[in-house]
Amino acid sequence: TLETAAVVARTAPSFVRFGHFEHFAARNQPEQLRMLADHVIDHHYPECRTTSAFGGNAYAAFLQAVALRTAALVAQWQAVGFCHGVLNTDNMSILGLTIDYGPFQFLDAFVPDHICNHSDTQGRYAFNRQPNVVYWNLFCLGQALQPLIGEPDVVLQALEPYRKRFPVEFMARMRAKLGLVAAHAGEAPVMDALLQLLAANAVDYTIFWRRLSHTVAQNDFEPVRDLFADRAGLDAWLLSYSELLAQADKGLAADLMLKTNPRFVLRNHLAEQAIRSAKLGDLFEL
Repeated sequence: TLETAAVVARTAPSFVRFGHFEHFAARNQPEQLRMLADHVIDHHYPECRTTSAFGGNAYAAFLQAVALRTAALVAQWQAVGFCHGVLNTDNMSILGLTIDYGPFQFLDAFVPDHICNHSDTQGRYAFNRQPNVVYWNLFCLGQALQPLIGEPDVVLQALEPYRKRFPVEFMARMRAKLGLVAAHAGEAPVMDALLQLLAANAVDYTIFWRRLSHTVAQNDFEPVRDLFADRAGLDAWLLSYSELLAQADKGLAADLMLKTNPRFVLRNHLAEQAIRSAKLGDLFEL
């Protein structure tokens, strides 16, 4: 059937992706590979030219910088429940940006292994697999850059910071979602227990965090309890969470949470309703 369409212009500092480097490496074109790498380094990673890391190897430093930026990006995805949909290397930005997402989605119910792409029959790009898939993509980028970097061991050394940076970045974002300004002893088990509760009760991810933000501000957790079938499990978690909050300023905590936990995310079913209405000439949904 004929579909109503529109032209959408996207902007970004660069649309160079991991796949561009793989292209020249696969075609055995080292000079073109070097030209592309030099272009990206000179325009976006000039600090790699003067680094002392890796014996002054600018290409290894470049790979490490991309890995660190990408770790922070994926931590943001996981914290807000963003499902990319098609995480192949050609959809990975060399600048650590979210570009060329496929049939993307923000989680409704918190289902860790949710697959938002109907063509992903193996679940390769499931929500909880995103951090590991992204590391694989970085590994592929490292292989493509190996002719410039040199020894395979140096490539692995440049990629290793991703494994360390991602959990640190993710923990920082989850800490902010809980209103914890600083790190606290025992915070990791509290966060893990919460994610298990959210999954077991299939709680709406965005609504939970937004309600929790308001309940901390108002000191009334009943609206949050209404989201859970396992009230006893939630009450036990709230007790441990309250112990963490007792070490923080509740006013600052609530303010941080309201700034961190989004009020709105795109809901696919609402977007579909708006599209159907618009086709009939009703723009009210928009």
